[in-house]
Amino acid sequence: MNGVDSVGAALIGGLVAGVVAGAVIGAAEWFALRRWISWLWIAATSVGMAAGLTAGAALADYGIGRADLALMGASTGVGVGVLQALMLARHRISGAWWWAVANPPAWAVGWLVTSYVITANVDERFPNFGASGAVVFGLLTWLVLAVLFQEAEAEAAR
Repeated sequence: MNGVDSVGAALIGGLVAGVVAGAVIGAAEWFALRRWISWLWIAATSVGMAAGLTAGAALADYGIGRADLALMGASTGVGVGVLQALMLARHRISGAWWWAVANPPAWAVGWLVTSYVITANVDERFPNFGASGAVVFGLLTWLVLAVLFQEAEAEAAR
């Protein structure tokens, strides 16, 4: 496969990235949040990444410019954010939809940061952002989760 340069490659890349990222990001998030959410969080992450990446790559016409990568990231964030927000809502986490709102820009910023770091091999059309983008994404979304679960803790204490 030559990277994400077609619908099929985006879907396959999204599934592969979804499985890997679902196993890493989704499992790490689930491990931290397991008190409040089920293991289905990992599946929601995988499916959301596959759908979001497929749509985003098509919307960006499989381009590799910074705007294309940000658009692809935002679309992936919609897929992941909406499905994960459904998981939060299912578990009665107040303000779960803020998670769906926060994910697209966080994913876009993650890809934008990555585009400045991996400029030498951006032509490889990776289906997921690099470690630099992951750190930025993690910091941005951690703040949102901290607020959501702080409210959940406060409600549980009442």
